[in-house]
Amino acid sequence: MLAIYKTTQQGLERIEHPKNGCWINVIDPSHQEINDLKEWGIETDLINYSLDLDEMSHMERDEEYIFILLRIPYFQGPGTDIPHITVPLGIILTDRYVITICRYENDITRVLVNDKYQGMKTAKRFRFALYIFLEAATHYLGHLRDINKETEVLEDQLQKSTRNREVLELLKMQKSLVYFTTGLHSNQVVMERLQRTQMFKQYEEDQELLEDVITENQQAIEMTGIQTNILNGLMDAFASIISNNLNAVMKALAALTIIINIPTIVASFYGMNVRLPGGEHPLAFLMVLGIASGLILFAVLVFFKRDWF
Repeated sequence: MLAIYKTTQQGLERIEHPKNGCWINVIDPSHQEINDLKEWGIETDLINYSLDLDEMSHMERDEEYIFILLRIPYFQGPGTDIPHITVPLGIILTDRYVITICRYENDITRVLVNDKYQGMKTAKRFRFALYIFLEAATHYLGHLRDINKETEVLEDQLQKSTRNREVLELLKMQKSLVYFTTGLHSNQVVMERLQRTQMFKQYEEDQELLEDVITENQQAIEMTGIQTNILNGLMDAFASIISNNLNAVMKALAALTIIINIPTIVASFYGMNVRLPGGEHPLAFLMVLGIASGLILFAVLVFFKRDWF
């Protein structure tokens, strides 16, 4: 999908053909759309970098363009092997256009299309890129909050669990945090490089916005580190909890087995074909039941006293 937007007096509007100062948003481009980008002067390597899911954050500067690749958070959906991952988002700044290229439709470009920032103008290319950086850092924080909520739900389930399903779900969250840690650190390197090169020094507001973006990204890095440490502790703790829960179940089953065997033993003695005490008494059956019941009650009291139930 290829969509072209330009800021007008009415706000961000979609247009049919590229104009000076427009934003070209490309999502999983077709072969024809890739050819269109080439005709507009976009190099094939930049397109491939943006669509390569394994490409790490970096920046390239040329006389005709500035290329910045960020890793942005992406939610694959519940039930997937890794719910929260990162995907590359390519940002190409030329003299005429701002071009964003991504393999998946994502929340960052969707928010910008909805014209979230009133002061955002597609003609101000560097500031537009900074808004993309800011949205990326903000969405990292949002995804981290979602991971924290999912972890709390699993924590409640694990307290009574004897299965591995909840631990495996925690492992998925742990994998997501590994992706986030890698993506955030590589983004931080790119942003700090942009700050050192003073590429956004044209306007004072841009410099301040870049500092805010770096601060927001650093906060996301710290939150990811905290969440990773908490999750590592939970994995170790709940592995022991599951083992203890299973031991408690086995202990209760063993106690129940003993209790059930008591009347069987008594009945076995009085089922012998020999003369037994009270065997000819008219209430012999009730006597046997009484003995068995008394022994069961005694065993239950002993088990409760020893906290075996």
